[in-house]
Formats: sequence, structure tokens, C-alpha cells
Amino acid sequence: MDISDWRGKIDGLDEQIVRLLSQRAAAAVEIGKLKAKINVPIYEPMREQTVFDHVRSVNPGPLTDAQVQDIYERVMDVMRALQRQQP
Repeated sequence: MDISDWRGKIDGLDEQIVRLLSQRAAAAVEIGKLKAKINVPIYEPMREQTVFDHVRSVNPGPLTDAQVQDIYERVMDVMRALQRQQP
């Protein structure tokens, strides 16, 4: 494969990632609504640590576990922001 083939592959993967992130965001919004109803804080450090532990445990590479966690820290930041925006 040449560079344009690899870029096409990356474009397709990015489309899948965006769809999955959107599904994850929709789930996070629903969790945020439930948290609001039962008066649970949006930020739950223990749950986030569980997520980080999980994604590191399923990481096949070539990203390091630290890199995967860096990505997920940002994902979690965005998901918390979405939850806070809900009425």
C-alpha cells in the first residue's frame, strides 16, 4: 500500500471512531440524567480509574498503556462536560 491507501484506511477508521464516540456520548448523557435524578456527582474518580484500568487491560498496542490512558482522560473530560450540560 502507498501513502494514499494508508490515508484512506485512516479516514475509514476515523469514521468508525467518530460513530463509536457518538454512541459513547449518548450513553454518557443518559447516565448524566440518571445521576441528576439520584443526586450523584458527575465526577466519580473511582469509576474513571476503573475505566482507565479496563482500557489499559485490553490495549493490544502499538499505543502504550500511558498513551491509551491519556486519550481516555480527554474522552472522560468531554463526557463529563456533556453530562453537565444536561438540564
